[in-house]
Amino acid sequence: MDWLRILLETSPLTALFIVIAVGYFLGEVNLGGFALGSGAVLFVGLACGAFAPNAAPPGMVGTLGLSLFLYCVGIQYGYDWYRGLTSRAGLVANVAGFFGLAAAGAVTIAIYKSGAANLPEALGMFAGSGTNTPTLQAVLDALGSQDAAVGYSVAYPFGVAGPILCMYAYLAFLKPAIAEPRDRRLRPVEVRVRNTSVTGRPFAEFQRQLPQGVHVVAIRRGGQNQVPDPSTTVGLDDVLMIVGTEPAAVETARLLIGESAAGAMSTDRSALDYIRVFASRAGVIGMPIGGLKIPGGFDYSYIQVRRGDADLLPDKDLVLEFGDRVGVLTSRANFPVVQRFFGDSIKGAADFSYITLGVGAALGLIVGMIPIPVPGIGRITLGLSGVLLIGLALGCLRRTGGLVWTLPLSANLVLRNLGLTVFLAQVGIASGPKFAATVADSGLTFVLLGAVILIALVGVTMIAGRLLAIPADDLFGVVSGVTGNPAILGYANRATPTERPDIGYAMVFPSMTVAKILFAQVAAVMLGR
Repeated sequence: MDWLRILLETSPLTALFIVIAVGYFLGEVNLGGFALGSGAVLFVGLACGAFAPNAAPPGMVGTLGLSLFLYCVGIQYGYDWYRGLTSRAGLVANVAGFFGLAAAGAVTIAIYKSGAANLPEALGMFAGSGTNTPTLQAVLDALGSQDAAVGYSVAYPFGVAGPILCMYAYLAFLKPAIAEPRDRRLRPVEVRVRNTSVTGRPFAEFQRQLPQGVHVVAIRRGGQNQVPDPSTTVGLDDVLMIVGTEPAAVETARLLIGESAAGAMSTDRSALDYIRVFASRAGVIGMPIGGLKIPGGFDYSYIQVRRGDADLLPDKDLVLEFGDRVGVLTSRANFPVVQRFFGDSIKGAADFSYITLGVGAALGLIVGMIPIPVPGIGRITLGLSGVLLIGLALGCLRRTGGLVWTLPLSANLVLRNLGLTVFLAQVGIASGPKFAATVADSGLTFVLLGAVILIALVGVTMIAGRLLAIPADDLFGVVSGVTGNPAILGYANRATPTERPDIGYAMVFPSMTVAKILFAQVAAVMLGR
């Protein structure tokens, strides 16, 4: 096998890509619902490093990968994270996560103080039990020791499997009630006006009478469909087309207005027809839909915005993202204008600006270099967590003037996964020689210590969530965000088939990532003196 060792050490980039390919192949192996995913790349990298000690690519390669990962995470979750910090549900979710994180940090320090592991190994196990790669990088930077990568890699497997086992036990023993998933599709309902108490009023006033989340998008009178304007008055026997995300609210609106008139409007498309277009033009991305004005002076109405697999009500404050599919009701003759205005390009929905990517990532790196004085500790820097913080801020802003900060979801996922994979491969290869020696000496000790940290992290989070009355599907999202591995979130989505785990994950994952990084840096400075 000398020829293979020579090949890997002669061409570190070849070693990097071989590790990525083999790692992802093994990561897709599913054993009873458990798979390592991208984490398998780290283990293949460790094996490669142990076999070919001089095959590691430069550290800058891993830093670049992690920077891309953090920036893309911030851009994707910035808006949801901000909403989480400004809503009661989000604050409660973050409080539960911080309790778990504090418990895991306390256990980590206790392991170090007991002499069971040195400081880099203990902090590496803290990062690995939470499957948090940015924290590993923070420890590597702060202590300059590859021992952290060894602790990380040994603790990582249970960091993936442990939360899944805990969620399984939570469902099996506590049997929490989980609401049925909502039907997120919008279905237009046609209603004939029979209630005289709602007639004769301007349309804007009439709209305020309807339940929240129900919109009137078209009106039929005199045998013709038309788009209502604020001054239009509702008359007896008019037929209205209403849409809403909550079936109960739509039914309440139907009973308030009159009686069902199915087919009265949809069978006549001579004046109004329906078109769905992709939002791909930069001029509409990051803009509230109520602030957009389609040129041409013709009548039109928004029926829905399809984002991923969910229909969203086109409220005036709804901000468009790359790849949204916007449903517009207007004359067929106006379809070309609507398509040009929104872009309507699948390819365009996958493009993004390298200018904003470069500016945003550069700002994050600069912020990460600024020394921050901490009383009693000294000066610390945010390091690569500055990239995450700037990404969160820009993801919340979405656009500044002509600069669109958001990335199409498909492009975001590709860049994010590529960055994380490159980092794991580089760190794994660089840490391989030390890993082999440490595992030979410590046996299962580090695995058990990592499991203790993980149980403190997940167990305390679940207990706090239970005491704070967080519903099970929300809590599983919080647990996924506290730990961070996508495989854990995938299990949470399968175990509780609602959209709530994704929302809980988005609200706490950025906060927990920043908190883990700061804990690792502060602990490294205070205990490493």
